[in-house]
Amino acid sequence: MKISRFKKSHKTLVFFATNFDYREPYQVLVDATFCQAALLHKIGIDEQIRKYFQCSAKLLTTQCVILEAEALGAPLTGATTLVKKFHVHKCGHEGKPVPAADCIKSMTKDNRYIIASQDRLLQESLRKIPGRCLLYLHKATPVLEAPSKASKKWVLKQAKDLMLGKHAAKIDYMKEKQGLKPVEATSSSTKRKGPKNPNPLSCKKSKKEKAKSPLQGVEQTALTKAKRKRVKIPAHVKAALGKD
Repeated sequence: MKISRFKKSHKTLVFFATNFDYREPYQVLVDATFCQAALLHKIGIDEQIRKYFQCSAKLLTTQCVILEAEALGAPLTGATTLVKKFHVHKCGHEGKPVPAADCIKSMTKDNRYIIASQDRLLQESLRKIPGRCLLYLHKATPVLEAPSKASKKWVLKQAKDLMLGKHAAKIDYMKEKQGLKPVEATSSSTKRKGPKNPNPLSCKKSKKEKAKSPLQGVEQTALTKAKRKRVKIPAHVKAALGKD
């Protein structure tokens, strides 16, 4: 396998291992369409996948996949024989089989499977769900599809949320270190009850009082004294006093 092809597959596996908890041995869920393409191009699925990943991998299928392949009859006889060689994983549809595509979708909800399929409709459906890893055959070459837009978007959102959380935690730590703890709001029931102080506005002097001069009282007293009536002395009294 070319080095560039290996680098691409390794990069994709690292992405899913880091962000969606895929682990070795990688579990590859194979359907009949993938087996049919492998027969057409005369390749051994087990050998080619292990060589492509260059790590341990476990090939699986389900009872629903086998039953659907058998129901399609002669055209898929070879694919049916091939898919039966893989380990049959319990899918939960025993006794009530469902279409292979629906079975595979249900299997990927809580498990980390690499889906090996040539079914275009199934591939398109799985690309819309974050964390779904797809494998298909391009002629005789296995190709691990790059992460879908949904998977990349989910990873970016998780990274953004993580950064915001770290930023908030750092701010809280710096506040605590500098003693800047948030003041707890006191409830209305714990407020101190008692006589209120007088309103300072009500204690202000009126404009008329403000207009009074500090010397106004003194001037008023002087005017009062000035306005006192003089005692008029009769003329004969003055004459008598003058004689004396």
